[in-house]
Amino acid sequence: MHPLAKGLLAGAAGTAALNVTTYGDMLVRGRPSSDLPAQVADKAARAVGVSPGDSAGAAHREQAAGALLGYVTGLGVGALYGLARGRRGGPSAWLAAPLLGLAAMAGSDGPATAFGVTDPRTWSAGSWISDLAPHLAYGAATAAVYEAAR
Repeated sequence: MHPLAKGLLAGAAGTAALNVTTYGDMLVRGRPSSDLPAQVADKAARAVGVSPGDSAGAAHREQAAGALLGYVTGLGVGALYGLARGRRGGPSAWLAAPLLGLAAMAGSDGPATAFGVTDPRTWSAGSWISDLAPHLAYGAATAAVYEAAR
């Protein structure tokens, strides 16, 4: 299997792990879903001159686009990891896991910060944990699946 394909497979598994962790947290704590991805999607669309459309469907389009951006981030980080590992061998899964999690976290929080949707400097400890834990699950699953595919 080509390293890119292994990376995409690993990124898909990592994305599933991130979603399971996130929804599990929402279930246990009874917290609502975040509207941050939808806000980022809206800002990104408007930055390139795309309107979300009529007001009745705009919020739904933004929510869907935000979710899709999450999949793009998860698959993209996995693909880049696969390409990097395919060329050099790379770090052990134990080291790769937290690095992949942090890369995915930067891939989602970076645009949100750049668009002014959030400011991580103002987050509470609970907010950091709610964001970090699913991304670490992403990294662990992505590294483990990539290693299994080798």
